[in-house]
Order: sequence, then C-alpha cells, then structure tokens
Amino acid sequence: MAEPIERNFGLDLVRVTETAALGAARWLGRGDKEAVDQAAVDGMRLHLSTLDIDGVVVIGEGEKDDAPMLFNGEKVGTGVGMVVDVAVDPIDGTTLTASGLPGAISVIAIAEGRGTMYAPGPLVYMDKIAVGPEAAGSIDFEAPIAENLRRIAKARGKDLGELRCLILDRDRNQRHIDEVRQVGARISIFRDGDVAAAIATAEDDEEVDVMLGIGGSPEAVIAAAALKCMGGEIQCRLWPRNEEERRLAVETGQDLDRVMTTDDLVSSDNVFFAATGVTGGEFLQPVVFLGEDQVVTHSVIMRSKTGSIRYMEAFHDLRRLRELSEDGILD
Repeated sequence: MAEPIERNFGLDLVRVTETAALGAARWLGRGDKEAVDQAAVDGMRLHLSTLDIDGVVVIGEGEKDDAPMLFNGEKVGTGVGMVVDVAVDPIDGTTLTASGLPGAISVIAIAEGRGTMYAPGPLVYMDKIAVGPEAAGSIDFEAPIAENLRRIAKARGKDLGELRCLILDRDRNQRHIDEVRQVGARISIFRDGDVAAAIATAEDDEEVDVMLGIGGSPEAVIAAAALKCMGGEIQCRLWPRNEEERRLAVETGQDLDRVMTTDDLVSSDNVFFAATGVTGGEFLQPVVFLGEDQVVTHSVIMRSKTGSIRYMEAFHDLRRLRELSEDGILD
C-alpha cells in the first residue's frame, strides 16, 4: 500500500500573507506605520486561526513592536494537526509601506516540531551574513569580511569587483560598508526589509551575492527558514545595542560569542515559507489595485523537505470575498 501524500501547507500559508498584504497595501504612502501594521496583523491573524495546525508563535510582532496580537508565545491555528513553531512578520517593511517605497513584503514560516525555531529573547538585533546556494558552505562569520567576499567570489565564479553586497542603511553598519569598499566590491544600500534582502541572495534572477550587516533577530530566523528551502545559508551572532542588553543576555543565558547557523535558527527538516509582495522590489511585485474590487498579488511558496519553490500570481475579487465573509465563509 502506498504511503499517504503529506500535506503541503504552502497554499494555506500564502492565503495568510495575501490577506496581510492586501490590508497593508491600502495604506501605501499614507505615512501611518501603525495603520499599516495593524491592517496586516488583523488579516494575518484571521486566516491563521483557520489553519489545522497546533502552532505557537516563536517569532512574532514581539517586544520590538509592542504588539497586542501575534505576540511571541501566542497559540495559533485550530489546535488540531501538525505541531509547529510559527514565525511571522505581517509586514517586513512597515516604514517602506507607509512611505510609499519599494521592498516591503508579508511573510510567514512554520517549522514542524516544538522548539525547532530559535527564540532570540530580549536581544532584537544580530550581525548577519547570508548567501545563496552557490556560496553556501563557503562563508565563515568569524573570518574578516574581505576573506568572506573572496570566498563568495570564488564560489560564484566572479571577480571581487563584480560582487554585489546588500547592506542595511544604518549607522551601525558603517564598518561593514567601509570594509566592503576597501575590497572593491559593489554595494547596494537598502532602507528596510532584510528578510527580502537575504532571500534575494538565493534568487536565480537577482544579481545579489551576499547580504551582510546588523539587522533584526526575528528577521534572521525568518530568513533562515526561506534560505533552508532555497539551499542558501545564513550565519549570525547576537548584537547587544548597549550594556543593558548585554546584561539581559547574560541573565537569560544567551551566549553573545556563539555563531549561529541556518540549522541553529531553524532545526526542522520540514519547513514551509510563504511571502507576498506589498510595495514591490527586487524580490516580489507589489499589490496592484485594478479597480472594481479587482486586485492582483504576487507571492512565493517554499518547502524545505521537497525543495519546491512556487511563484504565484493571484487575482482577487474583493466583492465576492466580502460576500463570503459575511456568510462566514473564508477564501
């Protein structure tokens, strides 16, 4: 007798990110970060509640955003089905969306098993380096940036001057910028959205070789889930902003010297990831409003166990969805 086909939660998850993206996109360029985030959280949480999973949010809105919903430790799903850890970022790039700038996406990842996703605790930042499949296995977080770039160039079959490095636009990353410039590699500075930036390193049609610098700890875990599906790699280390955070790390048993790998961040071999573009950018196209309640979204669905990566363009009839919602039926 043939083994039963395992369920792929990708389509379920992409409905979650689509709903979040649709809500947030209505606030594009209106200067209200809180409204962007609230619309995305409301939409995401609504669909999450319908999924047949026994989930706990490990990476949520959390302390960094002081959110009342989708917080770290919140139980999600129907409570029946696969036991999973859940990582969400209703909008990776709330400022981008509020400012009308490209690069914002809605993302969710689940990993089979409890305790399979790393919980950063009170430290909200990490120093990171992320690469795609070709350079996976060649990087060493503790090596100088110049050495890592030489290794990446060799793995990618490029000259150093041809490498393109993505670095988050923050003062704390000036050291990274200076070291890359000394090597002679090219740099693209991005304002927000380091999940999308990390994923771009593994995209076949993107001219991105590495993402490095200090960014969010929750985003590192979510990026690890995607890169695990795509065959890429991320290495990182906790980065306390001040002595208070350093003290908190010690009190909570965090090892500030530990270099964490992709598997340290997400240890499960069965990981599902979904993302939907909100404002458009190098990774996914934006939500497009066509008029007469017609909307188009662009998403990606991934699964680590099978290595499948599916890109999806979806057309939504909001009038019909409203009618179904009124009848208690969800898309």
